[in-house]
Amino acid sequence: MARIFLSYAREDLAAAEAFSGALEQAGHEVWWDHHLRAGSRFSWDIDAALKGAEAVVVLWSKDSVESAWVQDEAAEGLEGSRLVPVTLDGSKPPLGFRQYHTIDLAGWRRGGALFAELIAAIGAKACGETASAPPPRHEIAPQQPTICVVPFANKSGDPDQDYFSDGITEDVITDLSKISAMSVIGHNTSIGLHGGTIDLKELTSQLGVTHVVEGTVRKAASRLRITAQLVEAANGRSLWAERYERELSDVFAIQDEISHAIVEALQLTLLPGEKTAIAEGRTTSAEAYDLYLKSRRLWPDGAAGDYRKSDEIARLCAQAVAIDPDYANAWALLAMANSELRFWQNRPVDAIGPAERAMELDPGMPEPHCVRARHFEEHGRIEEARAAVREALRLDPSSWEANFVSAQLMFRNGDSEAAIAQFEKAVGLGRKDHASASMLVSCRAAAGDRPGVQNAAQMSVAFAEAVVICDPTSGIAFASAARGFAALGEHDRARKWIHKALNVDPGNLAMRYSLASTLALFLKECAEAIEILEPFAEAAKSRPQLRLLEVDPAWAEIRGAAEFDAMLQRARKRVDAVAVSC
Repeated sequence: MARIFLSYAREDLAAAEAFSGALEQAGHEVWWDHHLRAGSRFSWDIDAALKGAEAVVVLWSKDSVESAWVQDEAAEGLEGSRLVPVTLDGSKPPLGFRQYHTIDLAGWRRGGALFAELIAAIGAKACGETASAPPPRHEIAPQQPTICVVPFANKSGDPDQDYFSDGITEDVITDLSKISAMSVIGHNTSIGLHGGTIDLKELTSQLGVTHVVEGTVRKAASRLRITAQLVEAANGRSLWAERYERELSDVFAIQDEISHAIVEALQLTLLPGEKTAIAEGRTTSAEAYDLYLKSRRLWPDGAAGDYRKSDEIARLCAQAVAIDPDYANAWALLAMANSELRFWQNRPVDAIGPAERAMELDPGMPEPHCVRARHFEEHGRIEEARAAVREALRLDPSSWEANFVSAQLMFRNGDSEAAIAQFEKAVGLGRKDHASASMLVSCRAAAGDRPGVQNAAQMSVAFAEAVVICDPTSGIAFASAARGFAALGEHDRARKWIHKALNVDPGNLAMRYSLASTLALFLKECAEAIEILEPFAEAAKSRPQLRLLEVDPAWAEIRGAAEFDAMLQRARKRVDAVAVSC
């Protein structure tokens, strides 16, 4: 087993995740920047991981050859002859690295000859030898299928039904992910293919995909028609296809049949318990399922301070669990929505009760542990909050909720630098996650990383604008765009978006906090920042809210100002009073 440092460009995140999983499955220990955790020092940990690596695998691509970070990490790999360069798309390495043999992994597959060459090269570096030829084909382990589920197309003729076809897609991904004999590309990468032309060659070369699942959904009244097929990515050959025409109440049986048909077509074997695990967290009620899918469509777009979306999510999930009290997924989402409403709007709603009910019904869900983390933090039990986040990440390292809550906890406890890796992973996992991108702008600014600020700001603007197109009343999205424009130096545009935000959603306290920090950090408008922040500060009565006022680097310009210090003291008195009453 070798200790591997994996270097890649942010644009190649999905490919890096696929390579990391494949290398770990081959028995190696892989470090990449998603291993940064609470309390870590970003640059120090990267430097330590580089120095301790026996092999530095660099993923060259059209994006990474332009990255100064990747070039620096590759240069570090040259020391001790530890560099193992590969190309994802045929791109040549930058000057200074072309004299070293680069493994062309376009079209790579787990267990295939190209991947075997990489494994052999890593083994040679770990032993301090020159890379040898790949092992003979008969020695290569059987290839594990890597599946990409393409978003099922909505054929209902009604765009408002997109939530249902997207829900079917996500549930098929979730079901297949529970089968250990295959690897499944994550939700965000799959959903990101929505509406586009699917390039099988690109999926194969960039992500190592061996098979693609695609289909259509038509829902009309109580009738449902679903088509699905399994395609070999290498040649486009269909291995299995089926059309289901059933009652809407049969949707769960159809999902089970799709999963089991794929397993049979690939000649795989389910381990004991996997058949049962596929159905965990579900409901038996088509009505409850429909309500849950409608609420899930709003998440995570509305997860970070958009109280109107959180209200709607909570309302729909409450209806779902009223129909089916044993619906774990709906209980978990209700808990998350209520947790948002408690944190940002001080709503006296119950988050921990629904979380505990979800845990009781399905102990393997990460979301309830995220709610418990916020509950512990609210009551000053920080170590228990950290333990709850660790458990959420253990249960599902690719959970958007777990990474987002983990990053927030780090940030509120004064370690914005350590929060960077978690916010970055959240951005890669969430649909149009402008909130995490906006927080990355602040964290990168605090770390003095100007290129990182620019990159995060561009994402913040792009994601926020996409949300505003669909919901022109989303104040928190306007605020994320305003921060992005301000960080990019487009101050006039930033001010316009600030005014739009205040016009469309003046009662949104999360939005006000974001706008004030933008004004203080990037526009240096301290008086206006305090004025906009005041409603949040005067409503703050929980420890996490107080911590934001105490530790956020954005307030460096206004700490010591009489008005800010007075607001902070009043908030401390309220929090202390609440603590005594509890």
